[in-house]
Amino acid sequence: MRAEEIRRWYSSIREPRYKGFVEHKLADILIIVQCAVMCGLTKLEYIEEYGKKKRAWLKEVFGIERVPSDSTLSRVLSMVDPDLVTACVIEMMKESLGVSGEQIALDGKTICATAKAASEQEKVHIVTMYMTKNGVILGQKAVPDKRNEIPVVRELLKLFNLAGKAVTADAMHCNRETAEEIIRCGGDYVLALKENQPLAHEEISSYIEDVIADENVEVESAKTVEKNGGRVESRECFKAPTLDWFESKDEWAGLKSAYAIKRTVEQRGTISSETAYFISSLDAKPKQILNIVREHWKIESLHWMLDVDFGEDDCRLLSRSGHQVMNIMRKNALALHKNHIAQMPQKTKPTVKTT
Repeated sequence: MRAEEIRRWYSSIREPRYKGFVEHKLADILIIVQCAVMCGLTKLEYIEEYGKKKRAWLKEVFGIERVPSDSTLSRVLSMVDPDLVTACVIEMMKESLGVSGEQIALDGKTICATAKAASEQEKVHIVTMYMTKNGVILGQKAVPDKRNEIPVVRELLKLFNLAGKAVTADAMHCNRETAEEIIRCGGDYVLALKENQPLAHEEISSYIEDVIADENVEVESAKTVEKNGGRVESRECFKAPTLDWFESKDEWAGLKSAYAIKRTVEQRGTISSETAYFISSLDAKPKQILNIVREHWKIESLHWMLDVDFGEDDCRLLSRSGHQVMNIMRKNALALHKNHIAQMPQKTKPTVKTT
């Protein structure tokens, strides 16, 4: 995306300050912040220092004449409407990186740095709709805490054409209303099934385990093994032969199949294992479900990188608005890095941290 296009997008955001007090254009401030975040900087004093060191480049490329202080950055980030910035950055991401891909993942993350002492409600929890192929954010919304995720996810689903897409989410969103919304929007779902749906979980898990143990029943399965140093992780997926027996099947929109994925990790002589269960509107082979579940991990990896690579949980911005603005800019930076790395020759690919 060219510099003039970036300026056009950021200039579209409504200025929250009185004109008589504006020394630095809002677009200039947001461009400097985004460029600094692209370089892995998130502390405001480091962003100010970056702007001063890159003053000549910023003027040449973006026409930015002056660099704001860290106090000005903090004040403006606390005043600007985070929803407007988020919408702007998301549209930029879609325009520059596209929205191709077959899977959309949904997940929430709490920014722990927004918490105040003895007040759980003060934490900002951001629910994200994520295109796993290229890392583009299709939509996101801040809520007071994790308990508000469920209705927000249904709102986000309506923002994008889900036709031909597989939607994945954790067990919190394994409920009839969310499944129905995904089907209504044209998509398919693969949802983790846990104790929040106790009857369905008990019936489906017991059935799959019984047919796996029965030598007279043919159960479709697929297995993957990954080795990383001294760590060996295997995943084996088993598909329920039928769901005709499941009395509640018609209560779940589009429900066609159920799966068990057994995950075993061997490391330094220690073996651990766990089994997860999934329901889906896809009548898919176990190999495809293994790929879909593995692909969902990318949104969890995104949230991990926000903390490890960008120190989001340690960021000491004072305002909730500022945290939300920085959050979407970090996600934009990660998506741009991810797509840049994907275009490199296989043998020379660096990590996001080193690009």
